[in-house]
Amino acid sequence: MNRIIFSGLFLFLTACEPAKTLQKFEGYTQGTTYHISFWSSQKNVDAITLQQAVDAELKRLDEQLSNYRDDSAIEKFNAVNSTESQEVSAEIVDLIARTRAVSEASHGCYDLTIKPLFDLWGFKGETLTPPTPAALKTTLSQVGFEHLEIPDASHLRKQIPNLKVDLSSVGQGYSVGQIANIFDAQGIDNYLVEIGGELQTRGKKPDGAMWRVALEKPLSGERSMHKIVSINQSEPFAITTAGTYRHFFDVAGKRYSHILDAKTGEPINHETVSVTVFTNDATTAEIWDTALLCLGRAAGIKVANQAGIAALFIEQQGEMFNEFSSTALENLKTVEIK
Repeated sequence: MNRIIFSGLFLFLTACEPAKTLQKFEGYTQGTTYHISFWSSQKNVDAITLQQAVDAELKRLDEQLSNYRDDSAIEKFNAVNSTESQEVSAEIVDLIARTRAVSEASHGCYDLTIKPLFDLWGFKGETLTPPTPAALKTTLSQVGFEHLEIPDASHLRKQIPNLKVDLSSVGQGYSVGQIANIFDAQGIDNYLVEIGGELQTRGKKPDGAMWRVALEKPLSGERSMHKIVSINQSEPFAITTAGTYRHFFDVAGKRYSHILDAKTGEPINHETVSVTVFTNDATTAEIWDTALLCLGRAAGIKVANQAGIAALFIEQQGEMFNEFSSTALENLKTVEIK
């Protein structure tokens, strides 16, 4: 999972909220923090009981999806070097199926089977180790969505025995959506759920004002506000960001991004430093933000336009940050970005 707090967004509640109606709680999960604000127009809500339900669900999700614990369901799948069909949870199969279509749209740049490349480069450790061309070629032969089959709704099968899946690019967005489902199921019709900067809203604030959040300026050495986003719709709405400016290594005067191109096996090297996606579902948003960041603005904005994805690309050129919007974002009437 994303190990950096507030990877792309940080919570920015500006208006004074009536303390008697707006409730909040927060905690730690998946190597980062979560923050939740909510109120219900229909019922009184026990925040303590609700937080217990949220923490229980986050624990369950970590046990299913985390690539940072050996006992998670996905890591148990990765550990089996076999081409026999393996039983996994239906939600893992569903996540992989949803991601496959986006991987194809990215022409293979984004690929969940990239884990052997992350391990080769050393991105999970404290020291980056740029691989030799021979090692890179060998590891690339172990990567590729085409080598992962879905026999049915609860099984996966590797066509090559050492294939490994990394769900960190989608885990937090999916978790946001699952927590939002808890609120929906309990009839809580106004909330803002945020995990590590990925978020989903529903409804409005108690005074009828829009939920407002801030896009972080994509700088590695500081945290400051770049844009304010006002969400003017009551139906669920998600915002997620992928960026190169938090996860990187500097080696011998060269910066290596943690975003790897699965086709080449190497870190991306274009000028796009962040991509923010705006859509109705946090899982979809996070799948797309990583894929579009992998592609970069030039290719990514074409893919976003073809798929109808509302996306904001930010490129850094020296001290300047240049913004580019997809057609769907330009036409999005329920979001105001200033």
